[in-house]
Amino acid sequence: MPNERLRAAMASGGWTHAALAHASGVDPKSVERWINLGRTPRRVTALRAAEVLGEDVHTLWPALRQARTARAVSPELVALYAQRADLPVSVFAELLAQAQRRIDVLVYAAVFLHEAYPRLNDLLSERATEGCSVRIAVGDADSANVQQRGQEEAFGHGIESRCRLALMHYRPLLGLPGIEVRTHGTTLYNSLYRADEQVLVNAHVWGVNAFAAPVWHLRRNNRGGMFDTYMESFDAVWETARPVER
Repeated sequence: MPNERLRAAMASGGWTHAALAHASGVDPKSVERWINLGRTPRRVTALRAAEVLGEDVHTLWPALRQARTARAVSPELVALYAQRADLPVSVFAELLAQAQRRIDVLVYAAVFLHEAYPRLNDLLSERATEGCSVRIAVGDADSANVQQRGQEEAFGHGIESRCRLALMHYRPLLGLPGIEVRTHGTTLYNSLYRADEQVLVNAHVWGVNAFAAPVWHLRRNNRGGMFDTYMESFDAVWETARPVER
């Protein structure tokens, strides 16, 4: 197709084919092809011609616009999974087992952990004995947000029952040094499974059960990154959560 932008730029500046060709260091027939056939010159030539015309080279020849090199969304991103069901529970267990200083878990229920890995309480107790701080926040079954989530996911009272079941699973840990269990009634945008400087983030999607929602694995890279954003979120929820009595 004809390059009408180039034609207009030349007409506006009073440039003939021969004059632009001479200024650009090409044959007049080349300029004619640029205009009438829509040919794209080599980048160096195009830059010279655009400078002569006082125009942006990409406006005259959009094909010369180079796509930016693709890059990771964040240097903290280790892996991205289409849904939580793609991860075996061993991934969660192994991550928590690596923790030396801190384990934080923020969920509504996540009973899949205890169901598929019966040693979870032993693992958490062992980490606490080794000096690791363990904080577990599960959903308050009586809270409006938990009940609303059940309606949105067409799960009904099932999510409330699973919150109570999760609390039953964690009760043997109550009172152990280094371990705290609390219940929260906040809107849960993400379930978080943190071990020191790493976290598995199970994003929540409206109307979709958590097992079918995406998970991203983050490793802290620098201050103020994605990892810190999620951990600040955890701390904010933790402050509102109520300690569970023995």
